[in-house]
Amino acid sequence: MPDWLVLVLAMLGACAVVVLVTFLRNRRAPEDEDPSETPDVIEYMTMWIGVVYAIVLGLAIAGVWEARSSAQDYVQNEAQALHEISERVRVYPPDVRDRIRADVNTYVAYVVDHEWRTMSHDGRVTDRGAALLQKVRQDVTDYRPKNDFEAQAYQPLLDQMTAADQARNDRADSTGDTMPSVVWWGLLIGGLVTVGMVFALQIRRTRRELVLAGLFSATIAFMLFLIWDFDAPFSRGIAVTAEPFVNLFPAVTG
Repeated sequence: MPDWLVLVLAMLGACAVVVLVTFLRNRRAPEDEDPSETPDVIEYMTMWIGVVYAIVLGLAIAGVWEARSSAQDYVQNEAQALHEISERVRVYPPDVRDRIRADVNTYVAYVVDHEWRTMSHDGRVTDRGAALLQKVRQDVTDYRPKNDFEAQAYQPLLDQMTAADQARNDRADSTGDTMPSVVWWGLLIGGLVTVGMVFALQIRRTRRELVLAGLFSATIAFMLFLIWDFDAPFSRGIAVTAEPFVNLFPAVTG
């Protein structure tokens, strides 16, 4: 099911539940009930709960968005480090240079064409990808510079190799869900309590009140959907892409 359809169904479902509960409550309410006599303490508690829940939602959205941005940075850093390795080895002998570049291209092609699907479906990186990157590391570290010019390029290549390896490890750590399950329970229960407090205000079946209550519940459903969508940076609708690899290695990934 497409993510946009999940969002639409969630928002419509939230609105339908609020409207249905409002109709049922008004049908069973006593004839002498006066909605204008809602105690002040209930209005105060509703406002307080709404503010606290809005803060929690804001913090949760900021957390998952930051995790997604960090995951995108890890991909960019990894692709850039590998690109620097491919460019800096031009000072090496042709056979060494071509071998390193070929191994880098093999790794990039595997990440884009195969490992990315594993990350999206299974939430993990592959052993094959780690082995291919290790092959690049061996190519870079095992070569012994023949002159001062090659020696000057050797240490920067090691630094870029370390950066690529670290970026891959960070990418692997960010493939899973960001939010712990206990936080999700808190968000869902808090949403139910917040929407439920609307009925404590004894809303009536006027068009204005039903529209406002429906929009309020739909907004909460939309915010929860955003948190869920950003929670797994590589798996869902607004996912991190392999675009940095594609941009820096167009001949390999095109």
